Amino acid sequence: MKPGLKALALTFLFAGLVLVNYLAGHLPLRFDATAGKIYTLTSGTRAILGQIGEPLTLDFYFSRDAEGLPIQIKNYADQVQEMLRQYVRASGGKITLNVINPRPDTSEEEAAARAGLQSGSDGAYFGLSATQADQTASIPGFGLQREQLLEYDLTQLIFTVQHQQEDKKKVGLITSLPLQGSSAQEMQMMMMLGQQPKQGQYVVREWAKNFNLQSVAPDADKLPDGLAALAIIHPENLSPKLQFAIDQFILSGKPVFLALDPSSQYFKNQGGSQQMMMMGAPPPNVSSDLPLLLRAYGVDYNPGNIAADLTHATKVQTSRSGAVSSIPTWLSLDHDSVNPASPVTAPLSSFLFVEAGSFTVAPAPGLTVTPLLETSAQSGDLPSALLDSVPPEQLGRSLKVTGKHTLAALLQGKLRTAFPDGAPKDEKPKDEKPDEKKDAATPAPPAALAAPSLKESSGTSTLLIIADTDWLFDQIIFDRNYLQSGLLKPQNDDLDLASNALDFITSSTELLSVRGKGASLRPFTVVQEMETQALKKYGDQLTALESRLGEVQSKLSGLQAKRTDGGRLVATPDMQAEIEKFQKDQRAIVHEQREIKRTLREDEDALGRRLLWVNLLATPLFVGVFGLWFARARRRT
Repeated sequence: MKPGLKALALTFLFAGLVLVNYLAGHLPLRFDATAGKIYTLTSGTRAILGQIGEPLTLDFYFSRDAEGLPIQIKNYADQVQEMLRQYVRASGGKITLNVINPRPDTSEEEAAARAGLQSGSDGAYFGLSATQADQTASIPGFGLQREQLLEYDLTQLIFTVQHQQEDKKKVGLITSLPLQGSSAQEMQMMMMLGQQPKQGQYVVREWAKNFNLQSVAPDADKLPDGLAALAIIHPENLSPKLQFAIDQFILSGKPVFLALDPSSQYFKNQGGSQQMMMMGAPPPNVSSDLPLLLRAYGVDYNPGNIAADLTHATKVQTSRSGAVSSIPTWLSLDHDSVNPASPVTAPLSSFLFVEAGSFTVAPAPGLTVTPLLETSAQSGDLPSALLDSVPPEQLGRSLKVTGKHTLAALLQGKLRTAFPDGAPKDEKPKDEKPDEKKDAATPAPPAALAAPSLKESSGTSTLLIIADTDWLFDQIIFDRNYLQSGLLKPQNDDLDLASNALDFITSSTELLSVRGKGASLRPFTVVQEMETQALKKYGDQLTALESRLGEVQSKLSGLQAKRTDGGRLVATPDMQAEIEKFQKDQRAIVHEQREIKRTLREDEDALGRRLLWVNLLATPLFVGVFGLWFARARRRT
């Protein structure tokens, strides 16, 4: 081929590559090959984008030129930007995206600050602002700890800027747990003890983004007006009148979310009972129940029983030596436990319930019962009192398997009242005698005509029941290794379940499918499995060696501690021989420990070397094979 033709061919080849890249970036056709489909918009997001009226502008601020930015942040910024492009394409032209690099001392940096974005310690911005007409909302900063909630955060931002002028739906909250932080009584007690008040749980902050939460005291006579839904979590000592109000609320067609617990870890392990007793208040109940209402609705729930599951038992380190045991009352539920047909649980696949209860619902005409979460067939009930006398790792031996148990369910349809005789009567004051006569000259006030109470559902009643409350706490939702430093890294779908529950019962269905997705950094499951198998194989040997080493060091220290007044070691030939023997044993044990640990790393290192060679040679081999094929094809022509 002539030199001129070669140059022309190379020019066309370069132009073709540029054109292919350009078309790939602008064609609407996309294929999401990620395992968690992190770039695929859910139906809920598309529904919200379809409701956009006036044009909406997204300003994405990222200080790409800032010095010292970790590569993980830069990669995550690319992921956020690509996700925003998906929103633009799916909006049908209603969304405009501006990608802005706010350099120091520029108008772009001023705009980022005005939009409410927060800069890091290095002055870098990484946030998003949404504007529609005169309404604005923003995400002050993106963090890797919320990568799995990225789509939810973006969609919630767009939903918020569209509905800012609308009032949030009011949701009543009845609970004995410090989900909103320390109560007034607890704050007083903690101030007396010199302790800091408890912070509220993250789940309440998530609820507060979409709903106007109204706290309801357990001794209240009625519910606040205008409630769209009611959340009852670990109820204690509810007054009869409040229970009647809840009953009428459900029968009127207003939805209720109810979370009970046979063994609250907060009250059981965190000293809640002792603190309340120090204030002179009665200790709270570790278990919770609403027997009057549940019996009327056909729900059979025993607060004295805890669900145990051999299949979904959680592996927990139960000793300092690193030994891992399966705890059948700590339920690590997966997709096999989930009802895939329910919008509450369909997008979810991982939950952690600690010492949860279970229940059954009697079939009734006009009532539909939809199980949401169930244990496996290798399950049964254990008395809660047994947990105080039997080590957790031995509970499985005491379990009588009886089959699947329902942990969460949705009741919809017709319910009958728990108060067939109407509202409870007012209790007489304690100082009033039954035969005490009132002054005949004082006329009695006219009795108010009470509205007739509902005897059954006037429409469709909705009751969502979950037999556990510990899953609402930060320590269960987030990875504890990161929680101490303020990083919120979800380790399961418990937070999404809480959001789904209120979204569903309040009919906010658009956000239901916009929940957590897989992270872009996926765990190397092959290496994890290798480590697990190696630990099983050599764990007992390491434990035995550590025990022997401790004994040898103890005996050696005892011999060396025998000194005279001058501080000199007095040792007979036999003692000196014994000391040398122990020192030799100590060196041998340490050497054996190192050999076992080296063996533990061998397979992992070998896999790493194989992957390194594959990565280094795969591309050259592919290009070489393609070159040989192309050369042979040219000779044939």
